[in-house]
Amino acid sequence: MDATADTIANVETWSGKDRADENFPVGSWLVRRDLRKHVHAFYAFARNADDIADSSELAPDDKLARLDIMEDVLLGRRHTGSPSALRLRRSLDATEVTPKHATELLIAFRQDAVKQRYATLGELYEYCRYSAMPVGRYMLDLHGEHHSTHAPSDALCSALQLLNHLQDCVPDLHKLNRCYLPLQMLNDSGGSVEDLLRPNASRGLRRVFDSILHRVGRMNTFAEELPRRVQDRRLRVETAVIVGLSKRLAVRLERFDPVVGRIALSRPNKVASLLFALRYLV
Repeated sequence: MDATADTIANVETWSGKDRADENFPVGSWLVRRDLRKHVHAFYAFARNADDIADSSELAPDDKLARLDIMEDVLLGRRHTGSPSALRLRRSLDATEVTPKHATELLIAFRQDAVKQRYATLGELYEYCRYSAMPVGRYMLDLHGEHHSTHAPSDALCSALQLLNHLQDCVPDLHKLNRCYLPLQMLNDSGGSVEDLLRPNASRGLRRVFDSILHRVGRMNTFAEELPRRVQDRRLRVETAVIVGLSKRLAVRLERFDPVVGRIALSRPNKVASLLFALRYLV
């Protein structure tokens, strides 16, 4: 660990983003009131770690040192340096949820600190294993759900992560020289990373987008099982909302070009997903 990082009173570098900036609800009013503060604690930890990994000003070694301090505070190896990790540690103690989900997220953020390209789709799926799946599993464990919910949750979280990669493919390259699009897929389609610098998507790049979206479609279809398996009524609705939003965002990314501009969900998309999900209250 970098000696200078060890002396930082607070390693966190909040970007200014919060739950309101996300595509999908985070600890919304749909979640049980007594659990919302714990969801928010998990989100704050993940948000701060992500901001470190995505900083354009910190060197890779500094990012890794800061993430190590966050893990040390989370696991009780130290007590200062990361307020969000300390808050989450207390939350996990209160709820008796394992810290494994949070430490697995840190694996992905450490990877983001040093890795800028993905050779294959398998590498990208492995990244999703640590960057996305732990979030869903944390929510399910917090609500005491059965492990049979994990597989459709993993599918949903992976779909959301892949959609986010497509949404942010241009700013990721501009800001961090990072590209999640698998190089093998780009090469096979006749595209390249440099195509992201064009005014609009090349044919090869569009083929990669469509291939990834096809896989997202299969994930979303399996993810429809999640609200059917969840026992907590409010969480059932929340998961149904997120599945609906994921499907609607995938459609928008099929219709529009994320190279031209970031494709986001509209307010009608969000309202429609909520109304459709309310049937899971019964």
